[in-house]
Amino acid sequence: MEETSGFRKELVSKLLYLHFRDCKTKVSGDALQLMAEFLRIFVVEAAARGVSQAQAEGLGVVDVDQLEKVLPQLLLDF
Repeated sequence: MEETSGFRKELVSKLLYLHFRDCKTKVSGDALQLMAEFLRIFVVEAAARGVSQAQAEGLGVVDVDQLEKVLPQLLLDF
């Protein structure tokens, strides 16, 4: 079974172009696919770390507080 990204290329493209300084900058289809996969992995890892943090705190639900606690190390790892 082939795993697909949860992010559409159009969304990734829009996010990238919103932050480019030069409006003439182009992004290839392969680069968009790679960024979509990177974002998917980042979100899955954030969710997994949030679950681990919630469990360590004895909680059954992941809240923004747990994600805020794992975010600094997550950003350093990526």
